Amino acid sequence: MNEQSAATGPLRGIRVIEFAGLGPGPFASMMLSDMGADVVCITRPGQGKRDARDFVHRGRRVVELDLKKSDHVQQALDLIAAADILIEGFRPQVMERLGLGPDVAMKRNPRLVYGRMTGWGQTGPLAFAAGHDINYIAITGALDSFRSCDGDTVSPLNLVGDYGGGALYLVVGVLAAVIEARTSGKGQVVDAAMCDGVTNMLTLFHSMRALGNWHEKPRTNLLDGGAHFYRTYECKDGRYMAIGAIEPQFYAELRTLAGLDEDCFDNQMNREQWPDLQEKMKALFKTRTRDEWTKILEGSDACAAPVVGMFEAPLHPHLAARQTFVDAHGGVQPAPAPRFSRTPSAIQGSAATPPAEAADILMQWSEVTANHVS
Repeated sequence: MNEQSAATGPLRGIRVIEFAGLGPGPFASMMLSDMGADVVCITRPGQGKRDARDFVHRGRRVVELDLKKSDHVQQALDLIAAADILIEGFRPQVMERLGLGPDVAMKRNPRLVYGRMTGWGQTGPLAFAAGHDINYIAITGALDSFRSCDGDTVSPLNLVGDYGGGALYLVVGVLAAVIEARTSGKGQVVDAAMCDGVTNMLTLFHSMRALGNWHEKPRTNLLDGGAHFYRTYECKDGRYMAIGAIEPQFYAELRTLAGLDEDCFDNQMNREQWPDLQEKMKALFKTRTRDEWTKILEGSDACAAPVVGMFEAPLHPHLAARQTFVDAHGGVQPAPAPRFSRTPSAIQGSAATPPAEAADILMQWSEVTANHVS
């Protein structure tokens, strides 16, 4: 990958400067690259060489710069001047201290979309404090909603903060700003804070509470494990089935296929009966293995699926048929998403791409621009 020869996605021609970081910033850059953007990651000297199996860092070129040196800062600004999007994930004011803050960068490139990825945001009492995904989702109320049967909070990996409320909101934000810049000719700063994004994702539950359909006590609600028809059940072999039969017709299908013919299952939405009905269903699901239940329920309108291991997932027939995983550039890894009918996304290259020189990238970008103008 050097002249975007592998790029086929809808973002082909979009140039992104990524300042190396952790978590949501690299994931957002991976998504942009998969969708066709030309992503150049600026990292510290000696840190540009990555293992091919570092899948999150796939599909971009790397430039090693020591940003404590003025000439290297100038090289970074030269790259920024030719880019459409900048992504950084440092604490507030770090980029300003390096001489690469929004005011300086956008003076060189007025159309630049400057994406800032943090947990707490650029302002507020906690803006300068350290933190990680689990801290950011803790203050939003999201973490409090993930609880085990004994009441302990359970970390949902770092999917909710880093990736759901972080990377995905950053991608949406910078792409929206790029579209707007094409009309106005002006870029802007995108303040993507995980605590903001996660809070926004919880809109449905604030609505449900306002409508009187959500109780604050954990595991007493429709979607948090309280309902007997929307939760997981352990099977005979210690594996689990996931049941999500919310609508009456799907609940009826579940009852028919699973043999839930007792009258007590008739009043599906009676919250007072949910704990007793859970106990009955727990006993029922332990009578067969996960795979036996899969044969009975999967593919029907009972809204049931086996709970598979993360690294068992590539073997699931549905994901295999859709090629949701690909074996490329170092091993089996998730394929790009979402899918485009005319301009398909593609992995542009391995994370092990050797570091490049800023001057070479600028020359190539200049040649591409000149060809487009001519």
